Amino acid sequence: MIPEIKKTSEHKMERTLEALKDALGKIRTGRAHTGIIDHIHVDYYGTATPINQVASVTLADSRTIAVQPWEKKMVPTVEKALRDSDLGINPVTQGDIIRLPMPALTEERRRDLTKIVKHEGENAKVAVRNVRRDANEHLKKLLKDHDVAEDEERKAQDEVQKLTDRFITEIDKIVAAKETEVMAV
Repeated sequence: MIPEIKKTSEHKMERTLEALKDALGKIRTGRAHTGIIDHIHVDYYGTATPINQVASVTLADSRTIAVQPWEKKMVPTVEKALRDSDLGINPVTQGDIIRLPMPALTEERRRDLTKIVKHEGENAKVAVRNVRRDANEHLKKLLKDHDVAEDEERKAQDEVQKLTDRFITEIDKIVAAKETEVMAV
């Protein structure tokens, strides 16, 4: 039972880490990268479809993303989806290629983005701590039901704490790396 609780806790903490990486991947830096438009969906014959399933998304240069729909009649639809998105980028259409020029970030906007990065990091830490709390509650219940000895329960709680510390350290590293990336001019 104890190994199962630890394994479940570690799996949930890993999922929290993946969610953090995914959330931080959507935060824009000074450079262009195709990941920031992955969450945009296009109306493809009445079905909301991810943009990368109706068009090829590439980097034209360090500040421009090029989107080329596979069907010529999808160009206006894809362009509208990009314009209506939360990115605040004005797409430029040249023939059947849609270019997304990334404007340079101001110092103030960079600071705002680092605050968002820190906030995402704190949310991930809270999620990891909640997993630890749930695991400890399960361990206490096992002890209360006399399924495990007191020293086994204490040892398992220590292991869960070490797991928590490891993931929180990893979250701190990821957040620090993203802050450095955002603040780089």
